[in-house]
Amino acid sequence: MKLERNSQLRRRYARVLILALVSVSLCSIFARTEWPTYGFDGANTRFSPLKQINAANVSKLERAWTYHMAVAGTTDTGRGRRGRPSEATPIVVDGVLYMPTPYNRVVALDSESGKEIWAYDVKGGQPAYRGVEYWPGDKQSPPSIFFGTSDGRLISLDARTGKPVPGFGNEGSVDMKKGVDNGIANAPVGMSSPPKVYKNLVITGARVQESPSLGASGDTRAWDASTGKLVWQFHSVPHPGEPGNETWEGDSWKSRSGTNSWGLLSVDNQLGLVYIPLGSPTYDFWGGDRKGANLFGNCLVALDALTGKMKWYFQAIHHDTWDYDLESAPILFGVVRNGKKIPALAVTSKTGLVFILNRLDGKPIYGVEERKVPPSDVPGEQSWETEPYPVKPPPLGRMSFKPEEVAKVTPEQEQFCTALIASQGGMHNDGAFTRYGSQMSIVFPGTLGAVNWHGGSYDPQLGYLFYNVNMLGDVGHVVKNPEGSRTPYSRTAEGGPYANFWNPDNYWPCQQPPWGQMVAINVNTGDIAWRVPLGVVDELDARGIHNTGTVNMGGSVATAGGLVFIAATNDRHFRAFESKTGKVVWDVKLESGAYASPLTFEGKDGKQYVAIVAAGGGYYDRVGGDSVIAFRLP
Repeated sequence: MKLERNSQLRRRYARVLILALVSVSLCSIFARTEWPTYGFDGANTRFSPLKQINAANVSKLERAWTYHMAVAGTTDTGRGRRGRPSEATPIVVDGVLYMPTPYNRVVALDSESGKEIWAYDVKGGQPAYRGVEYWPGDKQSPPSIFFGTSDGRLISLDARTGKPVPGFGNEGSVDMKKGVDNGIANAPVGMSSPPKVYKNLVITGARVQESPSLGASGDTRAWDASTGKLVWQFHSVPHPGEPGNETWEGDSWKSRSGTNSWGLLSVDNQLGLVYIPLGSPTYDFWGGDRKGANLFGNCLVALDALTGKMKWYFQAIHHDTWDYDLESAPILFGVVRNGKKIPALAVTSKTGLVFILNRLDGKPIYGVEERKVPPSDVPGEQSWETEPYPVKPPPLGRMSFKPEEVAKVTPEQEQFCTALIASQGGMHNDGAFTRYGSQMSIVFPGTLGAVNWHGGSYDPQLGYLFYNVNMLGDVGHVVKNPEGSRTPYSRTAEGGPYANFWNPDNYWPCQQPPWGQMVAINVNTGDIAWRVPLGVVDELDARGIHNTGTVNMGGSVATAGGLVFIAATNDRHFRAFESKTGKVVWDVKLESGAYASPLTFEGKDGKQYVAIVAAGGGYYDRVGGDSVIAFRLP
């Protein structure tokens, strides 16, 4: 962590502290009733003030409308097979729902009927598949929808018509590859998540390569929302003379790829800060060519949103060789500690370790300990001896495995998993932060994480954070590649470079359940408030084996009605939990899995809607779909 020592800035922070606390914890309650940005607000609380739907009446929810994303007149419906997955959360502004589809379109729908208002066909690349961002416009520019593409463009559409805004870049499009490609031809640069708007700036992360080590930079940048001109650029791998460059041995910083924010950003509108969660440097599983702590890899970085100047950072993983990215948006809130209110945030990575930090300076509120982790035995690797653990809260998910914990839910599953553990020379686990080394390892969590891009939601009335947790490990080891390969060493296994610790025939993990959970954390104590299974395996349930939970991918939304809505599970259900207790109070099965985060909004008819994108496919499901589904009370 590093805090800029500036007394004037500190005085400014002190002046806005109370305002910031009130804004982050209460603005969601008293302000908007639609869903104007990906996480509802800049703080990414995913908390709606709506309470028309509550624990007493949620069981009466009925389907209001369904929109099919597949393009009419084509045979590619996406239904009944793997289809085209989507992780999109739409936004809703002034009665219009905006979203990207996996069919290379951005669409605007009437939020009360699901009727299409306009559609924009994205040529050349795909729109970032998690969402879009809204900007209300100014005197020279109309209300706009911003999104990135897989081929490295930032596009601005007129929110009213779906036409490109001509004054933005080149007829509505900015080339994002310029200034980050490091002179490497065809270095991939794109976006997979929506940007974040702060005042008149559009702040973008980036999606870059997983390997080889050298490629496009994963820098975070800000663009003028009217013109598309670059305003600032933050070097996530610091250049010589910049803080953090000394954490890269020699010239290993140069043209380094990765270290990018491919997930979601958060904005503190009162403090004027943007919080950037960054992933691991390339290559993910071998760092022999990047000795050092590798700042700002696996860091949460706080930047002045107007200038891009760094204020502080917190590194959650030193010299990552697990692909344990920080990818989910930090959640901003207030903590009451020893009778004082502290402006705070929570950030987690794929590890499932949740760090609750003071958002003024990045210092842990409940303490952090550096604990020794297993060393690497891969030639050339110089692993870091310790990794940070929060004193509170405890880990969200499983971080180790013992042979006696093999799944025994059926004789067939036990037989398969026992054979898997014994295969490929035998597998081992050394506890938390087990290395992918020269021998086959079982690693918890795997690269899909205990938590992934979806992150969590927050209820300011209870002071509870809600996370859905995946209990899925990976298997693999690191092998030397032939001379002349672009990457000297690679992770691999019989199941491929990202092999999971599961039975691929049924997607059941190879350790005893639980396999998926919902967890609530009390931010004012750092303790777990409740922990319950998430998802049902019908076959096991019929055999009397209950409460297993399932693998899951996709987030939650909390409401003032005392509910937490989430789909995410590969049983294809959409559920509502009572936020105070974790009790399931609504459960409906969808036609396909919904591996996205839901949203809720009030229509102009005064009714509260809850909507979800259910496109199936994804990591854990072979059945596809193409639906956007909205529910409301009768």
